[in-house]
Amino acid sequence: MDPRELKQIMSQGAVRPETPRDRRERRVLEEDLADSPVAGKPLRQRVRNFRPDPDAGIMALGGPTAWMRRLRAIEDEIARHEQQLAEARAELAAEASPEDFPRLWRETAANWSFGEVNELIERHNRFFPAEARLAMDPRTRDFVKIGGRPYQREPLDAAWILERFPAEVLNALGIDVDDDAQAGAAHRGRGG
Repeated sequence: MDPRELKQIMSQGAVRPETPRDRRERRVLEEDLADSPVAGKPLRQRVRNFRPDPDAGIMALGGPTAWMRRLRAIEDEIARHEQQLAEARAELAAEASPEDFPRLWRETAANWSFGEVNELIERHNRFFPAEARLAMDPRTRDFVKIGGRPYQREPLDAAWILERFPAEVLNALGIDVDDDAQAGAAHRGRGG
């Protein structure tokens, strides 16, 4: 390392005596400040870590990117499945006996088709890092996490259904079991 550079680095933060050159520079700055229209006013804050590039402008004109539209489609499909599952569960609870309901609901969950949404999820997991230009973590050699969570999404299956709509919870559907009148017969509760 150059000794002059080393001396400059080591003297950073140390107060040194003012030289004639320093006095001249200070005087010129004071004169410039006296005539400045922004003297005494706060300067607007500038974002320093933003570098506009041509791609960003072009992509902004095109609206949401492919990965944004795909994530929206995934969320819409999941909401549609949740609504259909809630309706199917309510129908099954109304028709089936309390003893048969858990078995029948597990069969319904096992036979439920998530083909379209799982295809979207698979495409998301494959293409999202490149489309969103995710950075790589050099230690793990994987893409960085978004908000502390991995970008990959798990495909939907019967376990996903049973986690959100358990087979054992009939009280949530408003069904009471009257063991005294009929052993195991289910009927709708009236007014609570």
